[in-house]
Amino acid sequence: MSWSRDAGKTWSPVAATTLPNPNSGTDAVTLQDGRHLIVYNPTAHNPDTPGKGYRYPLAVAVSNDGLSWARVLTLETEPLPSGYAYPAVIQATDGLVHVTYTHDRKRITHVVIDPEELE
Repeated sequence: MSWSRDAGKTWSPVAATTLPNPNSGTDAVTLQDGRHLIVYNPTAHNPDTPGKGYRYPLAVAVSNDGLSWARVLTLETEPLPSGYAYPAVIQATDGLVHVTYTHDRKRITHVVIDPEELE
């Protein structure tokens, strides 16, 4: 993670998180209530493909400080050849969180989450 306190003009040094990740894309957003939300693949590396990992499940975690994370929602669990990857996440002006991601590299899935229900 890296932090900016001046609207992105400067950034803190990058630091690793405690979240497992198989060299797969993630996306994160700071919510209107100040919590941080990340969409990621919480899995280990795949021993059959060194340097890469399984891209399932796909999950959502939240943090109050950006250092300690709690997995609060699992979006997908079914094993697929190309898994669930390349998430994108935003919080709309109505407060709802929108997540998109590839589904086995054949289609795009869109999920809407109410962040008030994430504990």
